[in-house]
Amino acid sequence: MTLDREEYVEQAYFFRAFRERVQEGTSSQELLAGIRQEILSTTKLPMALEFMAGEQRLTGSFGSAMARLHHYFSPFQTFVIREAEKEEGRLDFRIALEILQREAEYRAQGGSVQGIFLYQFETLCRNRLGYDRGLDAMAADTVYDEAWREWILAVRRQVGIIDIADIIYVRSQHYRNLRGEPEKPILFGEKEGRIALANRRKDPLFLFAALARHLGYPSVPRPKPQVSEAQQFALLQRRLDRVENRLRLMEEELRGGIDLSRYYGPPKEEKP
Repeated sequence: MTLDREEYVEQAYFFRAFRERVQEGTSSQELLAGIRQEILSTTKLPMALEFMAGEQRLTGSFGSAMARLHHYFSPFQTFVIREAEKEEGRLDFRIALEILQREAEYRAQGGSVQGIFLYQFETLCRNRLGYDRGLDAMAADTVYDEAWREWILAVRRQVGIIDIADIIYVRSQHYRNLRGEPEKPILFGEKEGRIALANRRKDPLFLFAALARHLGYPSVPRPKPQVSEAQQFALLQRRLDRVENRLRLMEEELRGGIDLSRYYGPPKEEKP
């Protein structure tokens, strides 16, 4: 079901507050309890957070709680959190929270179905979350009607074979204006169609960026750059070097004092 605006406003606040405070070292249960006191009691979110806190104590997972609260959290929200909770996954949990925060903010502003689809699809594409389960979760979102749901499941079969710009273009008003009456319902407007046509055979991220620039659709937060193994090794080596130097100084002090002469520069020659 589609929630009231104030629910999305409070959801966005929750995802942002939790993301900002999770780095402080406070336990998830304490964070949920604290944020729950800040959320409007006229919304359903406090009850959802109370349930999530109990489920988190039992399973250590937010995704399982959100799945059981399917009448409140959308399947796509649950999918994103579950992907972030995977040990072998590549999605950072803080990025996942920011993704959900921006989507809730967009919905609170009365965002269009087209904007929600493009944001969710870009999330899958940019974070390499897998199209099969991701598009299944999107299709189950009640924001989409039957025509959208049928099309999303068709995209699931076509993605990777047909360019996403082409897939959007042929279901747009711009395509209808150029080619005549379409066989299937129009899902995108004139502007989306023109932008999709201009981005054929390009990286899909260019398409999403153009749509965000020209139509104000939300942008998906970019994953933070990861430190390479070589950089991690160099950083670890520097730390080990510092530890060895400190141990060496401690050993010298125990043996009778630290010889500071090696830190002196060469003696200066006296001028005649």
